[in-house]
Amino acid sequence: MNNKIGYIICFLILILSCKKETLIIGNNNAPNYSEIPTILLENYINRLYIDLIGREPLDIEMENDVLYLRDKDVALEARDSLILRLQFDTTYITGDSSYKFAYFHRIYDMVKVRLIEGASNGDISFYMSNHYLDYEVDSVAGNLIEAQKHLIKYFRLNDVIDSEIDYYNQLINIKEMHRRMIYNSIYDEINMNTFNFVNAAFDNLLFRYPTQNEFNNSYSMIEDKLPFIIFGYSGSNKEDFINLICNSREFYEGIIHWSYLTMLARTPTTIETDFLMNDFYISNDFQKLQRFIMTTDEYAHF
Repeated sequence: MNNKIGYIICFLILILSCKKETLIIGNNNAPNYSEIPTILLENYINRLYIDLIGREPLDIEMENDVLYLRDKDVALEARDSLILRLQFDTTYITGDSSYKFAYFHRIYDMVKVRLIEGASNGDISFYMSNHYLDYEVDSVAGNLIEAQKHLIKYFRLNDVIDSEIDYYNQLINIKEMHRRMIYNSIYDEINMNTFNFVNAAFDNLLFRYPTQNEFNNSYSMIEDKLPFIIFGYSGSNKEDFINLICNSREFYEGIIHWSYLTMLARTPTTIETDFLMNDFYISNDFQKLQRFIMTTDEYAHF
């Protein structure tokens, strides 16, 4: 009995004498954004202005935005609010009309650079004039089918120019802007013949070339005007092909891919793409996608 009591006492002494060690994980401190050097804040703001509206901030803009972020401890919500203002604020600004106007004009220019080699509105109007002249000539000559083809080409290019104001007014989304940019005679001239057109559409929009089966089906769909399946759906002409590729899930992944390349100079990870697709595929909200990337410490270099 005495031995049993002795064992219990020894056990209790052993437990009480053990000290619980504190587990310390290195390099896991919460970021203290209030201590970010001013030069880094200025670099971040400068980058936002250039990427979003195509120019550096004025001195007064820089001063006000630095103070704003400082007052909010450079929180993610404050960064998001600053970016949102550059995207949508309609207050008149000399030289820009407004932040919103400058922002949507820049998006329009960036998509043109991506898909039609940055053709200016003057270049597009020149092509439109030629198509309309051909329409008038064929109409007078009685070649009504050819005249109609030229008129269609005219209006497709007009849709390209209209995509800037339509996107500004949220009448179309980023997907429709891209669809218009690859469905016109300028894109066709850059990527002459169906072989090049199919490969270019996959490469430009999806950042990959088609598989042999995808290419064969797409080529026959456009060239032979026969029903074939791509991305799980059937089409039988060029317009169907363009609609199918622009409505594919991979198109949205391509926009995410493009956004990371232009803003972070790298491709997104699979995890990042999957996370962003959960919202972007449904909402088509390109501005929200940009804000997500631009509020990160990686983009800001904090």
